[in-house]
Amino acid sequence: MADDLSVSPLAPAGGFPDLPAIAGVRFATAATCIKYEGRSDVMLAELAPGTAIAGTFTRSRTRAAPVLDCEKKIGMPSEAGAAIVVNSGNANAFTGEAGVASVKAVTKAAAGATGIPETRVFTSSTGVIGEPLPHDRITATLATLVDELDAHGIADAARAIMTTDTFPKGAGRTVEVDGSRVRVAGIAKGSGMIAPDMATMLAYVFTDARISQDRLQPLVTAACDETFNRITVDSDTSTSDTLLVAATGASGVGVDGSEAFAAALAEVMDDLARQIVRDGEGASKFVTVGVTGAASESDARRVAFAIANSPLVKTALAGEDPNWGRVVMAVGKSGAEADRDRLSIRFGDVLVARDGSVAPGYVEADAARHMSGEDVSVSVDLGLGAGAATVYTCDLTSRYIAINADYRS
Repeated sequence: MADDLSVSPLAPAGGFPDLPAIAGVRFATAATCIKYEGRSDVMLAELAPGTAIAGTFTRSRTRAAPVLDCEKKIGMPSEAGAAIVVNSGNANAFTGEAGVASVKAVTKAAAGATGIPETRVFTSSTGVIGEPLPHDRITATLATLVDELDAHGIADAARAIMTTDTFPKGAGRTVEVDGSRVRVAGIAKGSGMIAPDMATMLAYVFTDARISQDRLQPLVTAACDETFNRITVDSDTSTSDTLLVAATGASGVGVDGSEAFAAALAEVMDDLARQIVRDGEGASKFVTVGVTGAASESDARRVAFAIANSPLVKTALAGEDPNWGRVVMAVGKSGAEADRDRLSIRFGDVLVARDGSVAPGYVEADAARHMSGEDVSVSVDLGLGAGAATVYTCDLTSRYIAINADYRS
């Protein structure tokens, strides 16, 4: 599917970024024709001994076999190396015992090819749900992948994990900690079925920082909540959502307690999260929904997602129609505390409504002008307290329908 789509108009200028190489990690990719012809669809990342791995995963009650396997392995103490194997085109989800067997086959083969313990092999699958994974196509190529491992292969890895994505997603930062440089680089995939719940679609972040798993995990969980868990394309949470963060320690720089490292990690995750929204299936607008004045932060978040997920709001955004009544509707249905007569709404810098009615002097053409751009903001103040939240989303166009109506064909 991805090869049939033009690149999103919201894609970052300049294409895939020039990411810093992360010492202690190498990548390789292969084309196995799991679903897509003529493109890579399997990625192997090999990680140095002593690498700490943290992660967050979907809380879907129908999560896929690879997710369940990763959940069991995260936090298991080991000084051995690690490996991550990812395939696109087939999610290995809702595949029963066959799915479990596929995960076992891949992890066993990867362990044999790399010499890494099977308990340190993590797998992810993304694509069509409910079809058996032809794992033999993956296992047959693992020896070749090991021979082709390359420290500079992260861009190819980003392309191999794409499904309906129209561009590969990458982000990186270099930060100074105690006078020494630490590098962070990550890749992600995601375009539709985007409404993370304690994770993201698929994302892999690598750093040469030295930090233990029990110290890394809280940083990852906190950063995920403020980044990947603040985006939505279509309100649907995937069965395969996985975020893995690997710290190889190869720089020798300890980052425990470093605010600079924590910020760099969060910035990379935020960058990737926003790119996912910018590649939302059929999207023509990147939308920031900001809510202030809520009775609590949880209420603010509830209102922000109600607006961001509303098909009526999203189609109005696609049509560049400043229909603020739809925003009022979304606030009201959210279940959060609200008072109609304290509510105010802005599209960009244009005050649209205030104190329960249209704002004095409001000119609809001004709001429509803001909505004609590629970057749109919708701001709501509830006038009740100090709670605030920001969510990123995109519009809903006919292209989204076309992509998903034809997804399996």
